[in-house]
Amino acid sequence: MSSTSSVNSLLSSTTSATPTYNLSSILAGSSGTSTAIDVSAAVSSALYADRAPERAWQADQTTLTSQTTALTSIQTATEALATDMQNLNTLTGPLAARTVTSSNSNDLTATAATGTVSGTHTVVVNSLATTGSWYSDLESSPTAILPTSSLTITTTAGATATIATGSGKAGDTLNDLAKAINTANLGVNATVVSDSTGSRLAIVSNSPGTAAGFSVTTSNYTGTSWKSPDIPTGATLGVNTVTLTSAAGTVNIATTSGETYAQLATAINNATIPQVPTSYASTQGSLAAGTPLTPGSVTSITDNATGDTFSFTATSGDTVDDLNNAITAAVSAGTLPVNIAGSVTSGNEVISGGSATKGITVSTNDSVLGAMNAPANMPLGLTATASSDANGTNLTIASGDGVTPFTINEPAFGFTQAVAAANASLTVDGVPIQSATNTVTGAISGVTLSLLGAAPGSPISLTVASDASQVSTAINQFVTDYNTALGLVTTQFSVDETTNSQGVLGTDPTVVDLQSTLEQMLDYVNTPATGTTTVSMLSDLGINADKDTGVLSVDSATLNNALTNKPDDVQNFLEGTALNGFANSAYNALNAFTSPATGAFKVDLSSIASTNSDLTSQINDFESGYIATQQTILTADYSEAETALQGLSQKMAQINALLGLTPTGNSNG
Repeated sequence: MSSTSSVNSLLSSTTSATPTYNLSSILAGSSGTSTAIDVSAAVSSALYADRAPERAWQADQTTLTSQTTALTSIQTATEALATDMQNLNTLTGPLAARTVTSSNSNDLTATAATGTVSGTHTVVVNSLATTGSWYSDLESSPTAILPTSSLTITTTAGATATIATGSGKAGDTLNDLAKAINTANLGVNATVVSDSTGSRLAIVSNSPGTAAGFSVTTSNYTGTSWKSPDIPTGATLGVNTVTLTSAAGTVNIATTSGETYAQLATAINNATIPQVPTSYASTQGSLAAGTPLTPGSVTSITDNATGDTFSFTATSGDTVDDLNNAITAAVSAGTLPVNIAGSVTSGNEVISGGSATKGITVSTNDSVLGAMNAPANMPLGLTATASSDANGTNLTIASGDGVTPFTINEPAFGFTQAVAAANASLTVDGVPIQSATNTVTGAISGVTLSLLGAAPGSPISLTVASDASQVSTAINQFVTDYNTALGLVTTQFSVDETTNSQGVLGTDPTVVDLQSTLEQMLDYVNTPATGTTTVSMLSDLGINADKDTGVLSVDSATLNNALTNKPDDVQNFLEGTALNGFANSAYNALNAFTSPATGAFKVDLSSIASTNSDLTSQINDFESGYIATQQTILTADYSEAETALQGLSQKMAQINALLGLTPTGNSNG
C-alpha cells in the first residue's frame, strides 16, 4: 500500500462517527499543550452559565435575609416601646407606686402598697413591743449539777410545763434543763449563757407581744439547810421580801437596795415570832382566890376578834375570886366569848381566851394584881451565816437544832424576770393601737409601719405620696426606647451616597407606616372633661422632639417639677380617667404593628419568609431537575471527547511516520 492510501485510511477511521461535542468545548477543556481534558473543570465551566437564573434567586434571598434581620430589630424595639406604654397604663405600674416619708426615721419608718391613697398621718409611738425573757441563778458551769428543786413555765395562753432539777432529774444541769424546756414546745427558747462569773439559763419567748408572754415559778425550799446563789464580791442585794417559816411561826424580812448578805444574816438571826396574846398572867406569885382587890381599881378585857369588852371595878371587900366570877357571868351573859376565863394559878391571876389568831387584850390598874403580861415573842429558831468563796458572797440558813425543817420563799434554784412581754402601744391619727409586733399593718390602709423606737408624746408625721423616682425612670425608659425604634426606622430611609440607595426596608409599607405612627403618637393632647390641667402634652413633662431628627429629649427640671408638684395631672395625662390617656393611645397605635396574631410585623415577616421559602424550593427544583441532567450529559460528552482526543494523537503519530515526518525538535531534521 502506498503512503497516501495509508493516510487516507487513518483519517477515515477518525471521522466515521458524528461527535456530540464541538472543537471549542474540547479546547476549553484541554490544557492546550496536552491531549488530556479536565472533565470536572470543563463541566463546572459549562454549568456556571446555566446557573445564571439561580444566582439571581440567591441574590434575592440575601436581600430577604437582610430585610428579615432589619425588620426583626425594628419589631423588637417597637415591642419594647409598647411595653413601656403598658407599664405606664396599669393600676399596678410606676404611677401607682407610693413612697412614705417619716419626720422621725429613727423611731418610725413605713412602706406603702401600690395604689395606697396619698396623704399625711400623725403617729405617736408610746412603747415598743417586747419579748418576754427570764434568767436563772448563777451556776459555776453549764454542766454543774443543779440544786434539787423544780420550775414551772406558764404561758399567757395557759400552757404549762413543770421540770424537776437536781441530780438524776430532767434538769440535771443547765444544758439538760435547756433541752427539756425546748422540747416542751411552749413557744419559748432556752439557751445557756456563760461569762467570767459563771453560767445562767436564759429563756426568751419566740415572739414579742403580751400574748406570747410567759412566767417562771419555782418551788420554795423546805429543809434544814439552804444556801443562796452567789453574787459577785462587792455586789449588794435589791429590794425584796424574804419569807421564813420555822416551828415558831412565819416572819417576813424586808431587804433594801444596797443591803449585803451579812446584814440580811443579822436580821434573820434577830428575828422573832410575835405570839398571839391568848393568855395574860400576873407576876405576884402569892395571890389566892380570897385576896382582896383595891377598891376603885379597874380591870378590862377586850376580845380582839369580836370587839366585845368587859370591865370590872372593884368595890370594898371584892376579892380576886369576885373578879373571876364576874368574868364567868359576862361569858354567860354573852358579853364575852365563851372561851374567856379567869383563874388563880400558882399564885398568879391568869386571864385567857379569844381566837387563836387575834387573842384578847387585858389591862388593870390594881396594884394587888400588878401588871398583866402577854406572852413574849419567840425566837425564829434559825441560824443565818454570810460567807465568801471563789464565786462571790452567799448566805446559808440552817435550822437551830439541825433537825426541824423550815421553809424559805427563795428556791434552791430560782429565776428572775429580765423583760416583761408587752404589746407595742401607739396612736395613729389619734386612734389608740396595740400591736403584738413592731411591724404594724392595718392601722393605715395599705401602709406597713416599722416601729424602731418609742417617743411618748412626740407626734411623728408620715406622708404617703406618689413615688416620683419610679415614674421618672419609666418616662425616661419610654424616651430611650422611642429613640431606639425611631433610629432603626430612620436608617432605612437614609440614602447611601456611594450606592445611591436606601436601606433594605426603604420601600417596605410596614416600616413606612411605622415611621408615620411614631411621629403622630407624639401629638396627643389631654383635654380634661372638666377643670384645667397643667399637663396636656408631652412638652409639659419636659419631653421634646428635635425638629430635624424627631429624636426625643427630657428636661429633668421640668419633669421633676411636674412629678413633685402636680402628680395627679401627670397621672391623668398618662393614664387618663379610665386608662384612656396618652399611654393607652400610644399602645393601641403600636399594637397594630406588634400584635402577635395580626400585627403588621407578623404579616410582613411571614410574607418575607414565604417568599424566601419559595425561592429555596425553586433553587432546589432547578438543581435537581435541569442542572443535574445537564451535569450528567456534559460529563458523558467531555469524557467521550477526552477518549477521542487521545486516539487522534495516536493516529497523528502513525501518519507522521508514514509520511516520513520528524517531530519538531528532532536533531536529525
